[in-house]
Amino acid sequence: MTPDDLKPRQSTADSAPAPCHDLRRRRELPASAQRGCSPLMVLFGVVSLLLFLWLPMVPFRRLPQPPGFIRLAASSTPTALECFQVAPPVLTPDVLSSRSPPGGKPTGPEYCSVLLMEHVFGQSYGAPFVGNYMPPNCNFNRVIMNFTVVSEGRQFDRLALMYFGDTEVWRTSTAEPTASPGIRWTYSKDMTHFLYLWKSPQKLIFDLGNLIDDKYTASFNVTLTATFFVAHVSTHATPPADMIIPISARRGEANGVSQFTLPADNASNTISFPRNVNRAVFSVSANGQASEEFWWSNVPEDDTLAFGRTAGQLPGLSPFREVQVLIDGALAGVQWPFPVVFTGGVVPSLHRPVVGLQAFDLKEHQIDITPWLPVLCDGAEHTFTIRVVGLRDIQNGTASTFTETVNDSWYVTGKIFLWLDEAGSITTGTAPVMKNHGPGILFSRYLTQNETGFSESLAFNMTIERVTYLKSSINTQSYKGEYSWSQMLQYSNEALVSNFGFTQVNNFSISGADVATSPTARWRTTTYQTFYKYPLYCNQTYSTSPEGNLSISAHLIEGLEVQIQGRSVFPTGLEAFQNVAGIPGNPYLSSHLKTLRDGIASFSRTGDGKTSSGYGSSGQYFHFGGSKDGRTLGFRNRTIDELYFRNVTAVNGTVVSDSERLAGEESYRFSKGEFNPQTQVSPGISDYVASKFTSSETP
Repeated sequence: MTPDDLKPRQSTADSAPAPCHDLRRRRELPASAQRGCSPLMVLFGVVSLLLFLWLPMVPFRRLPQPPGFIRLAASSTPTALECFQVAPPVLTPDVLSSRSPPGGKPTGPEYCSVLLMEHVFGQSYGAPFVGNYMPPNCNFNRVIMNFTVVSEGRQFDRLALMYFGDTEVWRTSTAEPTASPGIRWTYSKDMTHFLYLWKSPQKLIFDLGNLIDDKYTASFNVTLTATFFVAHVSTHATPPADMIIPISARRGEANGVSQFTLPADNASNTISFPRNVNRAVFSVSANGQASEEFWWSNVPEDDTLAFGRTAGQLPGLSPFREVQVLIDGALAGVQWPFPVVFTGGVVPSLHRPVVGLQAFDLKEHQIDITPWLPVLCDGAEHTFTIRVVGLRDIQNGTASTFTETVNDSWYVTGKIFLWLDEAGSITTGTAPVMKNHGPGILFSRYLTQNETGFSESLAFNMTIERVTYLKSSINTQSYKGEYSWSQMLQYSNEALVSNFGFTQVNNFSISGADVATSPTARWRTTTYQTFYKYPLYCNQTYSTSPEGNLSISAHLIEGLEVQIQGRSVFPTGLEAFQNVAGIPGNPYLSSHLKTLRDGIASFSRTGDGKTSSGYGSSGQYFHFGGSKDGRTLGFRNRTIDELYFRNVTAVNGTVVSDSERLAGEESYRFSKGEFNPQTQVSPGISDYVASKFTSSETP
């Protein structure tokens, strides 16, 4: 690697990435298409040593590498830049065929594939792809979907939602393309949890809204396939649901998209359950758009005009959001959303070619509503509602109320996964008893003004805690006894808006624990539990000159830690590593994912829009492992088998260092020229900020 590789790149307006402007300046697209940034903070400097000092608190044990594992990231092409999201491999027929008995005996490499969609999304706002899916003529109990996109030119990142009829089955977003030869990416996703839908004909609706004009020229050429095969793997997860009921706008019959858009829509459906349900899980999918895309950087409602004479009005209703699921008006569970940063977010060059966490695969959150079955199985109709709320009327020390609404806009849908007893059986029991503590809110703020009355800085600190608990006594054909669902959540956000509103720092974290218990012959057993933590640090500044020249710079750190044990509705990632030759012993009981992504970037553009330059550097550590000790979840001192590891660094759109391990053995290593991440990545973050990303404590 030469010194020139580390320099900012000059480009003409035709090849420059679409800059991440302030929301108030992004008016060339309709509201549903806007993707903008709140004015954020001054850059600390270059990438910190945090990436190289941060190591999991968990002692990962290396295991022998199983034969036949393949690298599933899309292979490079000689033309287009390969973009990717770091993720562990998924179970495929190629992986399956390499395994030997005993264990989940494979049927061999036999499989069948179906082309679901081949489509160009150009001028596609309000014009989703609509096609018909027919189940393949082969046996299958597993489904892997492969999504490949090619694009060139200039374009914003776009959100995409896939439906089977009225049911959302996947949510993704696009990378921001470059000038010819453009970009390409492939993402593989395990879709086995939707087996109920794959087994019957479906109307496939894929919504990727895009606009093309003389400035934003890129379309997205998309190929979507599904691979069907048989594999019997033991993961202690629940089998696919017997029935799936959508909670959506239900526009599929008219070839429309079925997400609710909040706050404009009433996100409610009134439905009835079969009477023989023994388990029910509500899955919620929600993310903010437009002025809610960076909800975690919003300011208290009373301070939206604090910098009105300099930076302008800022998005409000606080930097806290809660997604609520209600049954007949009563709270059944909540999601504190993951702060997805899309590929145009903060500074676009942060995300090329390695995109941010969940950018290509926006995860859903599951809420166990089984304690409600004695009510829901009564044969009557019941109303399910999804609501997103913020905070308002904040005073030092407390915040008085949740809002009844949020800013524009949130895209939300839900679905209910049902597991059934034999036909004719009826589930009965007692209505759920609810015990909700909180939310407990602590808040402080301090606004500084100069002698002329202009606001110079705004500092605020917010912490929130909430506990929800439901239980009921249930009588089903499968079991009898007490079933409970609990959630324990913690939130913190330390923010400083300075430089008259043009600089902002947010040090943000969400952590939570969700637990479901069900009766067995003698006692209650924990059947599902997950621990999760979402830390994020963003330091950004932007400025404009009297001539219209724009400058943006940022330091962004994203973290994610998730541990899952028990009957997860969704694949945990362990499927590709169970019953693998070289990995002895019983199946894994829990999955453990921990990743950290750290990047710096800058962007500048002349006022006439003819010349721009940018710089971006990012690195990511990714650990995924499994534990065979069912009592270790949520504790520091545990032994976890390392199943997948990756450490990748990119500078100015080029991967300069990349290493990968599968089942503890190195499978890939690459370093460009003389690049040495230990010497070419500089410190710039305090120990205090680092501590937010290394702590493994759970609520």
